This record gives sequence, C-alpha cells and structure tokens, in this order.
Amino acid sequence: MERFDNIIERAIQRKGNEQVVMSYVGTPLSNQAIAQITDDRFLAAFTKKVFQSGFVWRVVENKWPNFEECFFAFEIEKILMMPAELLEKKAADPKIIRNGKKVQSIYENALMIHDVQIEYGHSFSQFIADWPESDRVGLWGYLKKHGCRLGGNTGPYALRALGIDTFLLTQDVEAYFRANKLIEGGATSKRSLQQIQQGFNEWRDETGLSYQALSQILAMSVGDNRIAIAE
Repeated sequence: MERFDNIIERAIQRKGNEQVVMSYVGTPLSNQAIAQITDDRFLAAFTKKVFQSGFVWRVVENKWPNFEECFFAFEIEKILMMPAELLEKKAADPKIIRNGKKVQSIYENALMIHDVQIEYGHSFSQFIADWPESDRVGLWGYLKKHGCRLGGNTGPYALRALGIDTFLLTQDVEAYFRANKLIEGGATSKRSLQQIQQGFNEWRDETGLSYQALSQILAMSVGDNRIAIAE
C-alpha cells in the first residue's frame, strides 16, 4: 500500500495548497451524534438517494418538501400503516416523482428499520452507530441485503449525507485501486470490497483521518483536476 502522505502531497500539488484541499474535506458525526438521529431521517435519506439514483438530483431536491408532506415526514409507524392502495395512489401524485417501484422502496425500507428496532431493542440510528467502523463495506452489504434499492452507491451516499463516516466508491477512488493493481474484476465483488476496506483501514491507522477525509483526499489526488469536488 502506498503511504497516504504521498497521496496527500499529490492532492496538494494538483489543487494548489493544503488549505484548498482541506477546505473540501467534510467532518463526519461522532457515534454519539449518530445515535441521536431520529429513524425517520434515515428513511428520508434512503428515499432521497433512491429517487436521485439515475435521475436529476436538482429535481428531487426541488420536490423534496412535497415528499416530506406526502409521506408523513417519513414516520416509520405511519408508513407501515399505509395500505398498498394508498401507496399506489401516492406513486401517481404529480407533486412527487412518479415511480411506483421507488415509492414501494419507502415501505420496504421502513420495514427494514422497524425490523432492526424489534430485533435489537433500540433505534435504527443506534444500530448504525454501533456498527464497527472498520467494516463499512459490511454495513453497505447489510443495507443492500435487507433494504430495497440500497445497493451500489445508493446506500453509501445516504450514509454520507447523514454524516456517517464512510468512504465512497466513486470513479476516481475505484480508478486508484485499479491503477495500483489492488483490485481486479468487479469493484463491488466481495473480494474487491474487502481489499478496498483493508486499504482504507491501513490509511486510517497511519493518519488518524476519517474514512470520509481519506476518500475525499484520495479522489482529489487522481482523475480530472476539478476545482469543486463532487465526491
């Protein structure tokens, strides 16, 4: 593994100076703060990223207040009480983005959150806060397996939006691991994800930086030298 000091230096050379690099690096929440997030906000974040996937993000943002109103501010109990006929009716509401399968994912992800609440006897947010930080890909896998439409980058982007410390498997991050022959084949295969997780774990031990910071700085060190960082 390349030392992360070299990656930081490369990002600084590409962006101009350390101050510019660090200005694009976000700060994730502490586990204590994550545990204080209400579970409706998790459902809201999952829903927003599901609808943004393959769609114009700006349109989803503009319509988001209507989503909040239409789906009872994403209160888990109220969502689970909705009969199928009401879900179908809401999927046809022009105030939101009309997509029946994505609307169905709201119910399915509410059910996942509810199941965690019952199984573990506490909030979904506490479940996320308790997940080992060194196994972010395991958390991604849980969301993909037990949630609806949360595979790929959708689940990880939702976690990042909530302030949960995670790296992201963006094109630039994937390109780095491929160029350095750290992964082969599919980037989302179990083997590749484990190798990527191991790499970020080693960098975290080396630097003490968050996974988010490591991911963002790595993205700035490769790929197109953009001024604004979308990662």
